[in-house]
Amino acid sequence: MKLLKDTRTDNQIKNLFQNLPKSIICLSHLRWDFVYQRPQHLLTRFAETFKIFFFEEPVYDAQEQPYYSYLEQSDNIYRIIPHLPTGLNNLEGTTMLKLLFDQFMENKNLSDFAFWYYTPMALEFTRRYIPELIIYDCMDELSAFKFAPEALKDLEQELLKKADIVFTGGQSLYEAKKNQHANIYPFPSSIDKKHFAQARQLKQSFANTRSTGQPTLGFYGVIDERFDMDLIRGIADMRPNWQIVLIGPIVKIAPSTLPKNHNIKYLGPKNYSDLPSYLATWDVALIPFLLNESTRYISPTKTPEYLAAGVPVISTPIRDVINPYGKNKHVAIGSTAEEFVTAAEYILQTANYDWTEIDDFLDQNSWDKTCQNMLAMIKKTITSRSLTSTKQIYV
Repeated sequence: MKLLKDTRTDNQIKNLFQNLPKSIICLSHLRWDFVYQRPQHLLTRFAETFKIFFFEEPVYDAQEQPYYSYLEQSDNIYRIIPHLPTGLNNLEGTTMLKLLFDQFMENKNLSDFAFWYYTPMALEFTRRYIPELIIYDCMDELSAFKFAPEALKDLEQELLKKADIVFTGGQSLYEAKKNQHANIYPFPSSIDKKHFAQARQLKQSFANTRSTGQPTLGFYGVIDERFDMDLIRGIADMRPNWQIVLIGPIVKIAPSTLPKNHNIKYLGPKNYSDLPSYLATWDVALIPFLLNESTRYISPTKTPEYLAAGVPVISTPIRDVINPYGKNKHVAIGSTAEEFVTAAEYILQTANYDWTEIDDFLDQNSWDKTCQNMLAMIKKTITSRSLTSTKQIYV
């Protein structure tokens, strides 16, 4: 066996290393039009570089044969939704998903694709493919969520072995996963500061028309098993003249179990574009999450969004809220209804809230920067892999 010198020029090798796949296939447990959050923020920006195929979990409404529906969401972003017949067991559903995905991938060059996983469950119908790059964006500890599939933990271990690069949705999740992959990076929740800053201008225009004497406390997000219903009920009981506004879909819990106080309003889901208008009417924003396995590693996107809107925040002691937001005194932390009420009253009595330090902190945090940094890590991964594979050439 003879070792030969690589005769390619430095520029030729550099160009080879920087070649990115043309398309990203994103395999998600979330629907694009459910709640606008991390996947939408990132992939909308990545669509400036890649063609995005966003594969959602199946809808069980097909009459006979399974099929995909294709929706052009925006420039370079395509939603792909599998439609399966009802009454299938897990094996039958997986077999049909595999058939549909194989048909989609037919005659396609795998070197043109990166697979971007949000759910390890998608391995059940994609594992036979080895694309140019495999990315795992671990935004949550999904195995801790209510109704999580039993196979999820094993499939995540398989995905961690296959992935070329892993991102995590927060620092605490990174700490939990960092020893499971050699190329892993934390990317906590970011903000579109310009979008949410609209609330500050709107608040000024609303100032002369808003009624006084009834402070408004608000929350937006998914209302599910992570939501502390007793905390909200306690605040409403203690301060019946305060109005509590809750925005978002109710999932995985019975609506009948939610508090029904006269001063609590459930407004349902709202468009991302409308959130600044609602935030402009709030005096205090809430992050009322329980402390349990499903919230152990979360990094709520709403934390910097509330602050960018110029609304003071009170949160339960979620690790990725305490550090950095609570630690830097940008967010008040409370565990009980009494502590939330005390913190809210202090905020309401503070006429001139100092936002200078908070805004300086938020300037370091944007989805644009996160996307740029992720892309840099992706390029670095491709370069490192290429260097390893071309370092020595044997004949």
